[in-house]
Amino acid sequence: MPVMTAEHATERAKALVGPKELEAYRRDGAVCVRQLFTPQQVETGRMGIDENMAVPSERANVASSPDDPGYFIEDFCNWRTNRHYHDFIFNSAAAAVAGLLMETAQVRLYHDHLLVKEPNTRQKTPWHQDQPYYNIEGRQNCSMWAPMDPVARAATLEFVAGTHEGPWLMPRSFLSNEAKWFPDGALAELPDIDADRSDHNILGWDLEPGDAVFFHMLTLHAAAGAGAGRRRVLSVRFLGDDIRHAPRQWKTSPAFPGLEDALPAGAPMDHPLFPVLWTREKDAA
Repeated sequence: MPVMTAEHATERAKALVGPKELEAYRRDGAVCVRQLFTPQQVETGRMGIDENMAVPSERANVASSPDDPGYFIEDFCNWRTNRHYHDFIFNSAAAAVAGLLMETAQVRLYHDHLLVKEPNTRQKTPWHQDQPYYNIEGRQNCSMWAPMDPVARAATLEFVAGTHEGPWLMPRSFLSNEAKWFPDGALAELPDIDADRSDHNILGWDLEPGDAVFFHMLTLHAAAGAGAGRRRVLSVRFLGDDIRHAPRQWKTSPAFPGLEDALPAGAPMDHPLFPVLWTREKDAA
């Protein structure tokens, strides 16, 4: 895949993120960016997923039950060994888009996240926030969800607009509903969004390969199972200026073993695991 310069990435991002998109992100905590990735970049993402699926890492997790007619698998933090993921992340405008939306001077990579639902997977991705699973504090953060296959509105990632303003809600394991992270009672429980969807401003978009959704790590989101088609997604998490290390007394998802020895609590995420992907030029404001 051709190398994308920082200048080209910024130029591309500015063409895609204007006042309308920035206001939507500020207001709703989620925004759809159409055709961010070229067909070649999409193919690079697909090759990375194929390589990852052939040899999942020790961090991989099967998120569907044995009796599910489909199959849902996740994997994390493979950009250093998967050359296609590296190219997809480092040689696209994704980080520059995240930087403009986060209104930050610098963007670091947090981690990559594979999410594949094979045809007829009935396992839903339940409503949750991302940040409570993590080892970070701060407001300038952003997740990107980029499908490598067409995703219909019925199967897409959905968001409850405005929930990025908080509060933090209890993270639970998807299959067993266990509080493996913050102890029971430490955070408020998630409301039952699906009990009456009309009570909430729920956003979602049908997506084509090349499109991506960017959202704040506190925005409540969920997704249905897969229909007749395969749903391959490469998600990337980005960190902005105010993010600080927040070591936990439990295994975060994903885990970064030994990081607390290198970065004390409250330290910026200045570490080779989290390389700088984009820096705002003075004329990019």
